[in-house]
Amino acid sequence: MNPSQNLLVLYTGGTIGMEMSEAGLAPASGFEARLKAEQALHPERPAPAWQFRELSPPIDSANMRQANWLTMRDTIVQAVDEEGFDAVLLLHGTDTLAYSAAALSFLLLGIQVPVVLTGSMLPAGAAGSDAWPNLFGALAALNLGCLPGVHLFFDGELLHGARASKLKSEAFDAFVNTARARHGARAETLPEALHYRRPRREVKLAVQPLFPGLSAAQLRAVLADVEAALLECYGSGTGPSDDAEFLAVLREARERGVVLAAISQCPQGHVDFDVYAAGSALAEAGLVSGTGMTREAALGKLFSLIGAGLAPAEAERLFALDLCGECAD
Repeated sequence: MNPSQNLLVLYTGGTIGMEMSEAGLAPASGFEARLKAEQALHPERPAPAWQFRELSPPIDSANMRQANWLTMRDTIVQAVDEEGFDAVLLLHGTDTLAYSAAALSFLLLGIQVPVVLTGSMLPAGAAGSDAWPNLFGALAALNLGCLPGVHLFFDGELLHGARASKLKSEAFDAFVNTARARHGARAETLPEALHYRRPRREVKLAVQPLFPGLSAAQLRAVLADVEAALLECYGSGTGPSDDAEFLAVLREARERGVVLAAISQCPQGHVDFDVYAAGSALAEAGLVSGTGMTREAALGKLFSLIGAGLAPAEAERLFALDLCGECAD
């Protein structure tokens, strides 16, 4: 937990730097000057020496895509390995902040510096905004020293990057580390293919919540052209076990190499297929348990595993293991 002395501030857009346009608030460039001006007004705030970089164009995080994750990952790896930065502060919109924190947690496995993501619910400069408290709170945390790996700083709290979720759409305490039970076994070593220096590619992914009436035909359409799918199951990992066609669709997808992962729909739930026969049926059809992972963590993990070029069987094996604290206490 060494204090940062050479920090990269990486601005991607989001509410924190938005300015009013004819169509409403929109991402804007030029945030470096605004940050310097604010810091000059409050020299008493602790902050490491920093340099600023902006991904162009800055985006509303509602437009976040896998390509943006890969660009962030590439920029961070270059900054750390080639340019000598000892920490990264990434400024990001809140709509997909937890998704990006989770994705980067798995894209940057093994990195030996802290990467902290933050943003705000109101733009910097707006009356009563949380922008500067969040940004300078993150700077203060990095000045003090953070553990290596990915974190999310919001409303005075430093959160685990692969456990965070956005639970509120307007309040300043929008993000929490959800209290999900995590019972996964830890990976003994980090596979070389998942090391942060290894590049990734975009992946065809799907997320499908189960709901009463979801038909086999609907599920088949979802699984038709994907490499991995995340099924959000009921309770402890149950689904329609009396629908033979539904289960057949799952088996067929797995046989052609689709990785099928399961998490619980319950905000504080976890998957345990052995509790109910309806869960055992899904496991027999080929689903692999995500134990207590959040949707954001499970999706980011699948993206990293498949994007690393792993075979489906190896991706399934590693999905069930804890890699950075996402599914084990």
